[in-house]
Amino acid sequence: MSNQSIRTFLFRFTKLNIGLFIYGLGIAMLVHADIGIPPWDVFAQGISIKSGLSFGWSTVVVSAIVLVCWLPLKQRYGIGTLMNGLLIGVWCDVWTPWLPVLPNYWQHLAEFLLGMVIVATATGMYISSNLGKGPRDGIMVGTAEVLGWPFWIVRTMFEATVLLVGWLLGGHVREGTLFFAVCIGYLMQTSMRLFGVPTKKRESK
Repeated sequence: MSNQSIRTFLFRFTKLNIGLFIYGLGIAMLVHADIGIPPWDVFAQGISIKSGLSFGWSTVVVSAIVLVCWLPLKQRYGIGTLMNGLLIGVWCDVWTPWLPVLPNYWQHLAEFLLGMVIVATATGMYISSNLGKGPRDGIMVGTAEVLGWPFWIVRTMFEATVLLVGWLLGGHVREGTLFFAVCIGYLMQTSMRLFGVPTKKRESK
């Protein structure tokens, strides 16, 4: 491997880790705001409530379950896939104790909205490292490819399922869950464009 290749890899690896570090902050803020959280995090929170694990480690458990489900879908793991599955939950637990007590609803709302922007920004950063899909992205892409269904249908199916299961386990579903569902797609698309990740659908050959 040439020196240039090594430098390029180290740059991408650093970008991946910074993105995951920031992503952990964003998720910690969404949970700490206490006005509802994204569907996959509702699932993790439900597991946390039932198991006694921290929210961060419950997120790691969800990622591990999802990565096992990749096997029949023939999705390829990357170093970014494995680091995503482990580090987001770890960084979430690291950030949580540092978040301040918020005395009123509007501060909770502001924290949630800022957390959402941070999550979107971090997503663009770590995806642009091109070191592997995140666990949840991979299972949805793989399922869509195997079934031949549109990606949005598969994503809706998965997120509705984990939201329902997480809610039944005691996960927190409120207005923040709706805000995230409505806003995160646009925010992520903006972030990916900022970091040079293609967002247009490829034309069929």
